[in-house]
Amino acid sequence: MKPTIAILAASIFAASYSIASFAATDSIEATEHAAKSDYKSAKHAAEADYRTAKAQCAPMKGNEKDVCIKDAKAKYTAAVEDAKAQKKSAHAQNEATEEKMEADYKAAKERCDALAGDGKKSCIASAKAQYKN
Repeated sequence: MKPTIAILAASIFAASYSIASFAATDSIEATEHAAKSDYKSAKHAAEADYRTAKAQCAPMKGNEKDVCIKDAKAKYTAAVEDAKAQKKSAHAQNEATEEKMEADYKAAKERCDALAGDGKKSCIASAKAQYKN
């Protein structure tokens, strides 16, 4: 009876985490896609703003025009770098999520060590299915 309870407990544990791990994997991919899309949108907006600002500099002359163009370029560069930083932040968040899943897998696998025989095999298989997608 005890091995049956252990197998049942391992199965319940595995089922409870499987939903969360599948959702996490999907959200990682969605977050990376969204970060790329946001980066592209921000870059296009920065380019459009730069063209507009540069066009406003056209009627100016001399140093005033040079300053205007440099200011426009500085704003463009700042906007692009902010977009890059945001994209990198999303990537770092995804890496952290993957590391957490790896740690959860190791913990689940360690919990399986308390079991023996088929219960242990089933538990390890469940842990792999949940965390090693």
